Amino acid sequence: MSDQPKSAAPPGPATHDPATLERVKQGMQAAWSAGDFGQVAKYTAEEGVTFISRLPIRAGMDVLDVACGTGNLAIPAARIGARVTGVDIAENLLAQARARAAAENLNANFQYGDAEMLQFPDASFDVVVSMYGAMFAPRPEVVARELARVVRPGGLIAMANWTPEGFVGKSFAISGRIAPPPVDLPKPVFWGMENIVKERFAAVGCSVETFRRLVHFKYPFPPAQVVEFFREYFGPTKVAYSRLDDAGKAAMTSEMEKLWIDHHDGPAGHSHVQAEYLEVRATKPK
Repeated sequence: MSDQPKSAAPPGPATHDPATLERVKQGMQAAWSAGDFGQVAKYTAEEGVTFISRLPIRAGMDVLDVACGTGNLAIPAARIGARVTGVDIAENLLAQARARAAAENLNANFQYGDAEMLQFPDASFDVVVSMYGAMFAPRPEVVARELARVVRPGGLIAMANWTPEGFVGKSFAISGRIAPPPVDLPKPVFWGMENIVKERFAAVGCSVETFRRLVHFKYPFPPAQVVEFFREYFGPTKVAYSRLDDAGKAAMTSEMEKLWIDHHDGPAGHSHVQAEYLEVRATKPK
């Protein structure tokens, strides 16, 4: 993609203006609170378990899940016996995460929290995780600084971030072209580029390893229904459609359906695709 930077350039003027930044954050909170992301999260819950299983999390550790959504990382970390805290900007998602933890009697606490302004003292957690979450905050350099601040010396920051080249990155490109956001911000998928993410964490003193992973989406209904599913339940898609006229909505639906059809690798009447993400492991020096 021609608009991918070769380095982690500073954010544009929009994120330096307090009033504009506040409007951006309010818009993001509204988008993630729209629909019902819990319905979407069910289809990636298994990958959350797999992601946590690869990390050196042990019973008794303090773990923070940033932009936790409905708890796809927090829940499996708590099952191991870690003391887990999850933060998110969407109260409806936090409510679902609390209900999931309560149903299993897990040691997990969920509270409102902004990835750019974490309300915890320095060096509070052994491991900090974020799956398809903190990557959406508008100021990536602030996110990197906050994640590094709250993890203990020698601790681990682990992120799962969609790549620009992967299926989800392609879907974001379609949405961004047909229904561009009102404010131009660093693209979330830049967190899925090895050189960018290494530069961001190097700036806060962390060493980084990256691994390209695939999650297999398996929806038991055809592409047209998947597009409608996301339009109803995935808040950012719901909001994007709301900014379009009828022609724009038709164009978005057509291109999204084609994307699912072109990447389908499962049985007829279903929608199965492989979606790539970058697993990032940043270690804070001791």
